[in-house]
Amino acid sequence: MKIIAAVPNFSEGRRLDIVDEIVRVMSETPGVKLLDKESDPDHNRSVVSLAGDPDSVLEACLAGVRKAVELIDLNKHEGQHPRIGACDVLPFVPFGDSTMEDALMLAEKAGKVIAEEMGIPVYFYEEAAKRPERADLPYIRNRQFETVRDRVAEDPDLEPDLGPKALHPTAGAVMVGARKPLIAYNVNLGTSDVKVAKAIANRIRGKEGGFKYVKALGFELKDRGIVQVSMNMTDYTGTPLHVAFENVRMWADRYGVPVVGSEIVGLTPARAIYDVAEFYLRLENFTDNLILEKKLTEGETLEGYISSLAAATPAPGGGAAAGLSAAQAFALIAMVSGITLKSKKYEEHWEEMRKVRSKAREKMALALRLMKEDEEAFNNFMASYKIPKEDPDRTAKIQAALVAAAEVPLESMRLAFSGLDLTDAINKHGTQQAVSDAASAVLQLRTAFFGAKLNVLINVMNIKDEGFNKKALAEVEKMQKEFVTRAEEIYNEVEAKLKK
Repeated sequence: MKIIAAVPNFSEGRRLDIVDEIVRVMSETPGVKLLDKESDPDHNRSVVSLAGDPDSVLEACLAGVRKAVELIDLNKHEGQHPRIGACDVLPFVPFGDSTMEDALMLAEKAGKVIAEEMGIPVYFYEEAAKRPERADLPYIRNRQFETVRDRVAEDPDLEPDLGPKALHPTAGAVMVGARKPLIAYNVNLGTSDVKVAKAIANRIRGKEGGFKYVKALGFELKDRGIVQVSMNMTDYTGTPLHVAFENVRMWADRYGVPVVGSEIVGLTPARAIYDVAEFYLRLENFTDNLILEKKLTEGETLEGYISSLAAATPAPGGGAAAGLSAAQAFALIAMVSGITLKSKKYEEHWEEMRKVRSKAREKMALALRLMKEDEEAFNNFMASYKIPKEDPDRTAKIQAALVAAAEVPLESMRLAFSGLDLTDAINKHGTQQAVSDAASAVLQLRTAFFGAKLNVLINVMNIKDEGFNKKALAEVEKMQKEFVTRAEEIYNEVEAKLKK
Protein backbone atom coordinates (compact mmCIF):
# COMPACT_ATOMS: atom_id res chain seq x y z
CA MET A 1 0.00 0.00 0.00
CA LYS A 2 1.34 3.41 -0.94
CA ILE A 3 1.40 5.74 2.03
CA ILE A 4 2.75 9.27 2.04
CA ALA A 5 3.27 11.35 5.14
CA ALA A 6 3.43 15.13 5.12
CA VAL A 7 4.74 17.40 7.87
CA PRO A 8 3.70 20.96 7.04
CA ASN A 9 5.01 23.68 9.38
CA PHE A 10 2.89 26.78 9.89
CA SER A 11 4.10 30.12 11.21
CA GLU A 12 1.65 30.31 14.09
CA GLY A 13 2.04 28.75 17.53
CA ARG A 14 0.30 31.21 19.85
CA ARG A 15 -3.20 31.73 18.45
CA LEU A 16 -4.36 28.16 18.78
CA ASP A 17 -7.77 28.91 17.29
CA ILE A 18 -5.98 29.74 14.04
CA VAL A 19 -3.95 26.53 14.24
CA ASP A 20 -7.09 24.49 14.93
CA GLU A 21 -8.83 25.95 11.89
CA ILE A 22 -5.90 25.04 9.64
CA VAL A 23 -5.71 21.54 11.08
CA ARG A 24 -9.48 21.12 10.73
CA VAL A 25 -9.55 21.65 6.97
CA MET A 26 -6.67 19.25 6.57
CA SER A 27 -8.02 16.48 8.80
CA GLU A 28 -11.47 16.64 7.20
CA THR A 29 -10.02 15.50 3.89
CA PRO A 30 -11.20 11.92 3.27
CA GLY A 31 -8.40 9.36 3.10
CA VAL A 32 -6.12 11.30 5.46
CA LYS A 33 -5.29 10.54 9.07
CA LEU A 34 -4.10 13.31 11.36
CA LEU A 35 -1.16 11.88 13.26
CA ASP A 36 -0.02 14.77 15.41
CA LYS A 37 0.07 18.52 15.91
CA GLU A 38 2.52 20.47 18.03
CA SER A 39 2.42 24.21 18.73
CA ASP A 40 5.32 26.13 20.29
CA PRO A 41 4.62 29.70 21.46
CA ASP A 42 8.32 30.62 21.74
CA HIS A 43 9.01 29.50 18.19
CA ASN A 44 5.52 30.77 17.25
CA ARG A 45 5.26 27.74 15.03
CA SER A 46 3.09 24.63 14.65
CA VAL A 47 4.07 21.30 13.17
CA VAL A 48 1.34 19.05 11.77
CA SER A 49 1.86 15.40 10.83
CA LEU A 50 -0.59 13.54 8.62
CA ALA A 51 -0.57 10.50 6.35
CA GLY A 52 -2.68 8.66 3.81
CA ASP A 53 -2.79 7.79 0.14
CA PRO A 54 -0.79 10.22 -2.02
CA ASP A 55 -3.73 12.03 -3.66
CA SER A 56 -5.52 12.54 -0.35
CA VAL A 57 -2.41 13.87 1.38
CA LEU A 58 -1.81 16.31 -1.47
CA GLU A 59 -5.41 17.53 -1.27
CA ALA A 60 -5.20 17.97 2.51
CA CYS A 61 -1.91 19.87 2.35
CA LEU A 62 -3.16 22.27 -0.29
CA ALA A 63 -6.26 22.91 1.82
CA GLY A 64 -3.97 23.69 4.76
CA VAL A 65 -1.84 26.08 2.70
CA ARG A 66 -4.94 27.93 1.47
CA LYS A 67 -6.26 28.32 4.99
CA ALA A 68 -2.86 29.50 6.27
CA VAL A 69 -2.74 32.14 3.52
CA GLU A 70 -6.16 33.30 4.63
CA LEU A 71 -5.40 33.48 8.36
CA ILE A 72 -1.67 34.26 8.81
CA ASP A 73 0.07 37.58 8.12
CA LEU A 74 3.86 37.28 8.35
CA ASN A 75 4.17 41.06 8.67
CA LYS A 76 2.72 40.63 12.18
CA HIS A 77 4.63 37.45 13.04
CA GLU A 78 7.44 37.23 15.57
CA GLY A 79 9.12 34.12 16.91
CA GLN A 80 12.42 32.45 17.67
CA HIS A 81 12.33 30.12 14.67
CA PRO A 82 13.38 31.19 11.15
CA ARG A 83 10.46 31.39 8.72
CA ILE A 84 9.74 32.46 5.19
CA GLY A 85 6.06 31.64 4.78
CA ALA A 86 2.68 31.29 6.44
CA CYS A 87 2.98 27.64 5.50
CA ASP A 88 6.71 27.67 5.95
CA VAL A 89 7.77 24.19 4.87
CA LEU A 90 5.85 21.40 3.21
CA PRO A 91 7.80 18.12 3.06
CA PHE A 92 6.46 14.83 1.69
CA VAL A 93 7.84 11.60 3.14
CA PRO A 94 7.43 8.11 1.60
CA PHE A 95 6.23 5.19 3.73
CA GLY A 96 4.83 1.72 3.03
CA ASP A 97 5.26 0.84 -0.65
CA SER A 98 5.82 4.47 -1.61
CA THR A 99 9.16 5.54 -2.99
CA MET A 100 11.07 8.78 -2.98
CA GLU A 101 9.91 9.20 -6.59
CA ASP A 102 6.31 9.22 -5.33
CA ALA A 103 7.17 11.89 -2.79
CA LEU A 104 8.98 13.93 -5.45
CA MET A 105 5.95 13.75 -7.72
CA LEU A 106 3.72 15.10 -4.94
CA ALA A 107 6.19 17.88 -4.18
CA GLU A 108 6.13 18.90 -7.86
CA LYS A 109 2.32 18.86 -7.97
CA ALA A 110 2.01 20.81 -4.73
CA GLY A 111 4.56 23.38 -5.87
CA LYS A 112 2.76 23.92 -9.16
CA VAL A 113 -0.63 24.51 -7.52
CA ILE A 114 0.82 26.81 -4.84
CA ALA A 115 2.69 28.86 -7.44
CA GLU A 116 0.15 28.98 -10.27
CA GLU A 117 -3.19 28.94 -8.46
CA MET A 118 -2.29 30.71 -5.23
CA GLY A 119 0.35 33.08 -6.61
CA ILE A 120 2.90 32.15 -3.94
CA PRO A 121 6.60 31.63 -4.77
CA VAL A 122 7.96 28.13 -4.18
CA TYR A 123 11.47 26.99 -3.29
CA PHE A 124 12.19 23.27 -3.54
CA TYR A 125 14.52 21.65 -1.00
CA GLU A 126 16.05 18.30 0.04
CA GLU A 127 15.46 15.63 -2.63
CA ALA A 128 13.21 18.01 -4.60
CA ALA A 129 15.85 20.77 -4.84
CA LYS A 130 16.40 22.27 -8.31
CA ARG A 131 19.74 23.76 -7.30
CA PRO A 132 22.31 21.76 -5.26
CA GLU A 133 22.79 24.50 -2.67
CA ARG A 134 19.03 24.59 -1.98
CA ALA A 135 18.93 20.97 -0.86
CA ASP A 136 19.78 22.41 2.55
CA LEU A 137 16.56 23.92 3.93
CA PRO A 138 18.26 26.78 5.83
CA TYR A 139 19.97 28.08 2.66
CA ILE A 140 16.91 30.14 1.77
CA ARG A 141 14.78 29.95 4.89
CA ASN A 142 17.35 31.28 7.36
CA ARG A 143 17.41 34.61 5.56
CA GLN A 144 13.89 35.16 6.88
CA PHE A 145 10.73 36.57 5.34
CA GLU A 146 11.72 40.25 5.60
CA THR A 147 15.11 39.87 3.90
CA VAL A 148 13.85 37.68 1.06
CA ARG A 149 10.85 39.98 0.57
CA ASP A 150 13.12 43.00 0.14
CA ARG A 151 15.75 41.36 -2.08
CA VAL A 152 14.06 38.64 -4.13
CA ALA A 153 13.33 40.83 -7.14
CA GLU A 154 16.98 41.77 -7.70
CA ASP A 155 19.01 38.90 -6.19
CA PRO A 156 19.38 35.89 -8.56
CA ASP A 157 20.36 33.73 -5.62
CA LEU A 158 16.86 34.23 -4.18
CA GLU A 159 14.90 33.66 -7.40
CA PRO A 160 12.04 31.21 -6.68
CA ASP A 161 11.92 27.86 -8.45
CA LEU A 162 8.26 28.44 -9.29
CA GLY A 163 5.87 31.36 -9.12
CA PRO A 164 6.27 35.14 -9.08
CA LYS A 165 9.57 36.85 -8.33
CA ALA A 166 7.98 38.61 -5.41
CA LEU A 167 6.85 37.18 -2.10
CA HIS A 168 3.16 37.06 -1.33
CA PRO A 169 2.50 40.25 0.69
CA THR A 170 1.24 38.35 3.76
CA ALA A 171 1.97 34.66 3.15
CA GLY A 172 5.55 34.93 1.89
CA ALA A 173 6.80 31.78 0.14
CA VAL A 174 6.63 28.03 0.72
CA MET A 175 9.57 25.63 0.96
CA VAL A 176 8.35 22.40 -0.65
CA GLY A 177 10.38 19.23 -0.31
CA ALA A 178 10.64 15.46 -0.45
CA ARG A 179 12.73 13.78 2.19
CA LYS A 180 13.36 10.76 4.35
CA PRO A 181 11.78 10.58 7.83
CA LEU A 182 13.17 13.43 9.94
CA ILE A 183 13.12 13.74 13.72
CA ALA A 184 12.77 17.19 15.25
CA TYR A 185 14.69 16.78 18.50
CA ASN A 186 15.39 19.49 21.07
CA VAL A 187 17.59 19.52 24.16
CA ASN A 188 16.81 22.14 26.81
CA LEU A 189 19.53 23.73 28.95
CA GLY A 190 19.24 25.24 32.42
CA THR A 191 20.50 28.70 31.59
CA SER A 192 19.06 31.89 30.15
CA ASP A 193 22.23 32.60 28.15
CA VAL A 194 21.29 31.89 24.53
CA LYS A 195 24.95 32.21 23.51
CA VAL A 196 25.58 28.83 25.15
CA ALA A 197 22.85 27.14 23.08
CA LYS A 198 24.12 28.75 19.89
CA ALA A 199 27.71 27.75 20.62
CA ILE A 200 26.73 24.12 21.24
CA ALA A 201 24.52 24.08 18.11
CA ASN A 202 27.52 25.30 16.15
CA ARG A 203 29.67 22.48 17.59
CA ILE A 204 27.33 19.67 16.58
CA ARG A 205 25.93 21.06 13.31
CA GLY A 206 26.94 18.93 10.35
CA LYS A 207 28.01 21.68 7.98
CA GLU A 208 30.25 23.15 10.70
CA GLY A 209 32.17 19.90 11.10
CA GLY A 210 29.84 18.27 13.63
CA PHE A 211 27.56 15.35 12.85
CA LYS A 212 26.66 14.72 9.23
CA TYR A 213 22.92 14.29 9.75
CA VAL A 214 22.36 17.05 12.29
CA LYS A 215 21.06 20.54 11.62
CA ALA A 216 21.07 22.63 14.78
CA LEU A 217 20.19 26.09 16.03
CA GLY A 218 20.22 27.73 19.45
CA PHE A 219 17.08 29.41 20.78
CA GLU A 220 15.90 31.26 23.86
CA LEU A 221 12.70 29.99 25.51
CA LYS A 222 11.74 33.19 27.30
CA ASP A 223 8.59 31.88 28.92
CA ARG A 224 10.59 29.19 30.71
CA GLY A 225 13.76 31.17 31.32
CA ILE A 226 15.93 28.57 29.59
CA VAL A 227 17.57 28.00 26.21
CA GLN A 228 17.33 25.20 23.69
CA VAL A 229 19.51 23.39 21.20
CA SER A 230 16.98 22.65 18.45
CA MET A 231 17.95 19.90 16.01
CA ASN A 232 16.64 18.33 12.84
CA MET A 233 17.95 14.77 12.67
CA THR A 234 17.82 14.08 8.94
CA ASP A 235 18.94 10.45 9.22
CA TYR A 236 18.57 8.91 12.67
CA THR A 237 20.34 5.74 11.52
CA GLY A 238 23.44 7.76 10.62
CA THR A 239 23.35 9.92 13.75
CA PRO A 240 21.14 8.34 16.46
CA LEU A 241 19.30 10.46 19.02
CA HIS A 242 21.48 9.34 21.91
CA VAL A 243 24.63 10.44 20.05
CA ALA A 244 23.22 13.95 19.64
CA PHE A 245 22.01 14.04 23.25
CA GLU A 246 25.31 12.89 24.74
CA ASN A 247 27.28 15.44 22.75
CA VAL A 248 24.98 18.30 23.71
CA ARG A 249 25.32 17.19 27.33
CA MET A 250 29.11 16.99 27.05
CA TRP A 251 29.38 20.54 25.73
CA ALA A 252 26.82 21.79 28.25
CA ASP A 253 29.06 20.40 31.01
CA ARG A 254 32.00 22.31 29.54
CA TYR A 255 29.96 25.50 29.77
CA GLY A 256 28.85 24.66 33.29
CA VAL A 257 25.12 24.37 32.55
CA PRO A 258 22.80 21.41 33.13
CA VAL A 259 20.58 19.60 30.66
CA VAL A 260 17.05 19.95 32.05
CA GLY A 261 15.24 17.83 29.49
CA SER A 262 14.77 16.96 25.85
CA GLU A 263 11.75 16.66 23.56
CA ILE A 264 10.62 15.25 20.26
CA VAL A 265 8.43 17.57 18.20
CA GLY A 266 5.98 15.69 16.01
CA LEU A 267 6.42 11.97 15.47
CA THR A 268 9.36 9.62 15.36
CA PRO A 269 9.96 6.17 13.89
CA ALA A 270 9.86 3.52 16.64
CA ARG A 271 13.28 2.26 15.58
CA ALA A 272 14.86 5.54 16.70
CA ILE A 273 13.54 5.03 20.25
CA TYR A 274 14.54 1.35 20.23
CA ASP A 275 18.11 2.45 19.40
CA VAL A 276 18.12 4.78 22.42
CA ALA A 277 16.83 2.02 24.72
CA GLU A 278 19.36 -0.44 23.37
CA PHE A 279 22.21 2.01 23.96
CA TYR A 280 21.36 3.13 27.48
CA LEU A 281 20.13 -0.23 28.78
CA ARG A 282 22.96 -2.10 27.02
CA LEU A 283 20.46 -4.62 25.74
CA GLU A 284 21.94 -7.74 24.19
CA ASN A 285 20.47 -9.27 21.03
CA PHE A 286 17.63 -6.75 20.99
CA THR A 287 15.12 -7.00 18.12
CA ASP A 288 11.78 -5.41 17.29
CA ASN A 289 10.14 -8.77 18.01
CA LEU A 290 10.59 -8.11 21.73
CA ILE A 291 8.11 -5.21 21.53
CA LEU A 292 4.71 -6.21 22.90
CA GLU A 293 2.71 -3.69 20.84
CA LYS A 294 4.35 -4.93 17.64
CA LYS A 295 3.10 -8.43 18.36
CA LEU A 296 -0.36 -7.18 19.26
CA THR A 297 -0.77 -5.26 15.99
CA GLU A 298 0.56 -7.95 13.65
CA GLY A 299 -2.96 -9.33 13.23
CA GLU A 300 -4.17 -6.00 11.86
CA THR A 301 -2.61 -6.71 8.48
CA LEU A 302 -4.76 -8.14 5.69
CA GLU A 303 -2.83 -11.39 5.99
CA GLY A 304 -3.53 -11.43 9.72
CA TYR A 305 -7.24 -10.81 9.15
CA ILE A 306 -7.51 -13.61 6.58
CA SER A 307 -5.75 -15.93 9.02
CA SER A 308 -8.21 -15.00 11.78
CA LEU A 309 -11.12 -15.54 9.36
CA ALA A 310 -9.74 -19.02 8.58
CA ALA A 311 -9.33 -19.92 12.25
CA ALA A 312 -11.60 -22.56 13.78
CA THR A 313 -13.58 -19.93 15.69
CA PRO A 314 -17.07 -18.56 14.89
CA ALA A 315 -15.90 -14.94 14.73
CA PRO A 316 -14.94 -13.18 12.60
CA GLY A 317 -17.36 -14.82 10.19
CA GLY A 318 -19.62 -14.12 7.25
CA GLY A 319 -20.84 -10.77 8.56
CA ALA A 320 -17.30 -9.44 8.85
CA ALA A 321 -16.46 -10.84 5.41
CA ALA A 322 -19.47 -8.96 4.02
CA GLY A 323 -18.04 -5.77 5.50
CA LEU A 324 -14.72 -6.41 3.78
CA SER A 325 -16.48 -6.93 0.44
CA ALA A 326 -18.28 -3.61 0.88
CA ALA A 327 -15.01 -1.88 1.76
CA GLN A 328 -13.42 -3.26 -1.40
CA ALA A 329 -16.35 -2.03 -3.48
CA PHE A 330 -16.04 1.51 -2.16
CA ALA A 331 -12.27 1.39 -2.59
CA LEU A 332 -12.78 0.55 -6.27
CA ILE A 333 -15.26 3.41 -6.64
CA ALA A 334 -12.79 5.80 -5.01
CA MET A 335 -10.06 4.56 -7.33
CA VAL A 336 -12.06 5.01 -10.55
CA SER A 337 -13.31 8.47 -9.55
CA GLY A 338 -9.76 9.44 -8.55
CA ILE A 339 -8.37 8.38 -11.93
CA THR A 340 -11.17 10.30 -13.66
CA LEU A 341 -10.16 13.47 -11.82
CA LYS A 342 -6.73 13.25 -13.44
CA SER A 343 -8.09 13.26 -16.99
CA LYS A 344 -8.94 16.50 -18.82
CA LYS A 345 -11.20 14.39 -21.04
CA TYR A 346 -13.71 14.13 -18.19
CA GLU A 347 -13.35 17.67 -16.88
CA GLU A 348 -17.11 18.32 -17.14
CA HIS A 349 -17.70 15.54 -14.61
CA TRP A 350 -14.93 16.49 -12.16
CA GLU A 351 -17.24 18.09 -9.62
CA GLU A 352 -19.46 15.01 -9.57
CA MET A 353 -16.43 12.71 -9.33
CA ARG A 354 -15.03 14.71 -6.39
CA LYS A 355 -18.28 14.14 -4.52
CA VAL A 356 -18.32 10.46 -5.49
CA ARG A 357 -14.73 10.00 -4.33
CA SER A 358 -15.40 11.75 -1.03
CA LYS A 359 -18.53 9.68 -0.34
CA ALA A 360 -16.80 6.45 -1.37
CA ARG A 361 -13.99 7.04 1.11
CA GLU A 362 -16.44 7.79 3.90
CA LYS A 363 -18.40 4.63 3.15
CA MET A 364 -15.23 2.57 2.90
CA ALA A 365 -14.34 3.65 6.44
CA LEU A 366 -17.85 2.79 7.60
CA ALA A 367 -17.62 -0.67 6.01
CA LEU A 368 -14.38 -1.37 7.86
CA ARG A 369 -16.00 -0.24 11.09
CA LEU A 370 -18.96 -2.53 10.52
CA MET A 371 -16.55 -5.42 10.03
CA LYS A 372 -15.33 -4.97 13.57
CA GLU A 373 -18.79 -4.26 14.95
CA ASP A 374 -20.13 -7.51 13.47
CA GLU A 375 -17.44 -9.50 15.23
CA GLU A 376 -18.01 -7.63 18.49
CA ALA A 377 -21.79 -8.12 18.28
CA PHE A 378 -21.40 -11.87 17.84
CA ASN A 379 -18.92 -12.10 20.71
CA ASN A 380 -21.31 -10.15 22.92
CA PHE A 381 -24.12 -12.53 21.98
CA MET A 382 -21.98 -15.55 22.87
CA ALA A 383 -21.00 -13.89 26.14
CA SER A 384 -24.66 -13.40 27.03
CA TYR A 385 -25.09 -17.16 27.28
CA LYS A 386 -22.53 -17.18 30.08
CA ILE A 387 -24.80 -15.05 32.25
CA PRO A 388 -25.79 -17.15 35.29
CA LYS A 389 -29.12 -18.88 34.79
CA GLU A 390 -30.36 -17.57 38.11
CA ASP A 391 -30.09 -14.00 36.79
CA PRO A 392 -33.73 -12.89 36.22
CA ASP A 393 -32.66 -10.68 33.32
CA ARG A 394 -30.68 -13.38 31.51
CA THR A 395 -33.26 -14.03 28.76
CA ALA A 396 -33.79 -10.31 28.15
CA LYS A 397 -30.04 -9.77 27.89
CA ILE A 398 -29.65 -12.63 25.42
CA GLN A 399 -32.47 -11.23 23.30
CA ALA A 400 -30.94 -7.74 23.40
CA ALA A 401 -27.62 -9.20 22.23
CA LEU A 402 -29.41 -11.02 19.39
CA VAL A 403 -31.12 -7.83 18.25
CA ALA A 404 -27.79 -6.01 18.27
CA ALA A 405 -26.23 -8.85 16.28
CA ALA A 406 -29.00 -8.51 13.68
CA GLU A 407 -28.82 -4.72 13.46
CA VAL A 408 -25.18 -4.66 12.38
CA PRO A 409 -25.62 -6.76 9.19
CA LEU A 410 -28.85 -4.86 8.50
CA GLU A 411 -26.79 -1.68 8.50
CA SER A 412 -24.27 -3.43 6.21
CA MET A 413 -27.10 -4.18 3.77
CA ARG A 414 -28.12 -0.51 3.77
CA LEU A 415 -24.51 0.48 3.17
CA ALA A 416 -24.13 -1.89 0.22
CA PHE A 417 -27.42 -0.63 -1.22
CA SER A 418 -26.20 2.97 -0.99
CA GLY A 419 -23.17 2.05 -3.07
CA LEU A 420 -25.25 1.50 -6.20
CA ASP A 421 -25.67 5.24 -6.87
CA LEU A 422 -21.92 5.77 -6.67
CA THR A 423 -21.23 2.76 -8.88
CA ASP A 424 -23.72 3.98 -11.46
CA ALA A 425 -21.99 7.37 -11.46
CA ILE A 426 -18.53 5.96 -12.24
CA ASN A 427 -20.07 3.67 -14.84
CA LYS A 428 -21.72 6.57 -16.67
CA HIS A 429 -19.33 9.47 -16.06
CA GLY A 430 -16.07 7.90 -14.87
CA THR A 431 -13.10 7.07 -17.07
CA GLN A 432 -14.13 4.31 -19.44
CA GLN A 433 -10.61 2.87 -19.27
CA ALA A 434 -11.54 1.57 -15.81
CA VAL A 435 -15.20 0.82 -16.44
CA SER A 436 -14.60 -2.88 -15.69
CA ASP A 437 -13.86 -1.83 -12.12
CA ALA A 438 -17.38 -0.40 -11.89
CA ALA A 439 -18.73 -3.88 -12.60
CA SER A 440 -16.28 -5.36 -10.10
CA ALA A 441 -17.59 -2.91 -7.51
CA VAL A 442 -21.15 -4.06 -8.22
CA LEU A 443 -20.13 -7.68 -7.66
CA GLN A 444 -18.44 -6.78 -4.37
CA LEU A 445 -21.55 -4.87 -3.28
CA ARG A 446 -23.71 -7.86 -4.19
CA THR A 447 -21.52 -10.17 -2.10
CA ALA A 448 -21.70 -7.73 0.78
CA PHE A 449 -25.46 -7.30 0.46
CA PHE A 450 -26.38 -10.99 0.43
CA GLY A 451 -23.68 -11.98 2.93
CA ALA A 452 -25.12 -9.43 5.35
CA LYS A 453 -28.70 -10.55 4.56
CA LEU A 454 -27.93 -14.13 5.62
CA ASN A 455 -26.58 -12.84 8.92
CA VAL A 456 -29.78 -10.87 9.48
CA LEU A 457 -31.87 -13.98 8.84
CA ILE A 458 -29.90 -16.30 11.09
CA ASN A 459 -30.26 -13.87 13.99
CA VAL A 460 -33.93 -13.08 13.36
CA MET A 461 -34.70 -16.83 13.63
CA ASN A 462 -34.07 -16.65 17.37
CA ILE A 463 -35.42 -13.19 18.16
CA LYS A 464 -38.74 -13.26 20.02
CA ASP A 465 -39.64 -9.63 19.34
CA GLU A 466 -42.16 -10.07 16.51
CA GLY A 467 -42.34 -6.35 15.91
CA PHE A 468 -38.60 -6.13 15.29
CA ASN A 469 -38.63 -9.23 13.09
CA LYS A 470 -41.49 -8.01 10.93
CA LYS A 471 -39.95 -4.61 10.40
CA ALA A 472 -36.46 -5.98 9.68
CA LEU A 473 -37.66 -8.66 7.22
CA ALA A 474 -39.87 -6.16 5.39
CA GLU A 475 -36.92 -3.83 4.94
CA VAL A 476 -34.74 -6.71 3.73
CA GLU A 477 -37.30 -7.77 1.14
CA LYS A 478 -37.88 -4.24 -0.13
CA MET A 479 -34.16 -3.48 -0.43
CA GLN A 480 -33.44 -6.77 -2.15
CA LYS A 481 -35.92 -6.25 -4.97
CA GLU A 482 -34.49 -2.89 -5.94
CA PHE A 483 -30.89 -3.92 -5.27
CA VAL A 484 -31.03 -6.95 -7.59
CA THR A 485 -32.63 -4.98 -10.41
CA ARG A 486 -30.24 -2.02 -10.24
CA ALA A 487 -27.11 -4.11 -9.71
CA GLU A 488 -27.95 -6.26 -12.71
CA GLU A 489 -28.59 -3.20 -14.87
CA ILE A 490 -25.21 -1.65 -14.02
CA TYR A 491 -23.33 -4.92 -14.54
CA ASN A 492 -25.03 -5.55 -17.88
CA GLU A 493 -24.26 -2.01 -19.07
CA VAL A 494 -20.59 -2.49 -18.32
CA GLU A 495 -20.47 -5.92 -19.95
CA ALA A 496 -22.13 -4.52 -23.07
CA LYS A 497 -19.49 -1.78 -23.31
CA LEU A 498 -16.70 -4.33 -23.05
CA LYS A 499 -18.18 -6.50 -25.81
CA LYS A 500 -18.27 -3.70 -28.39
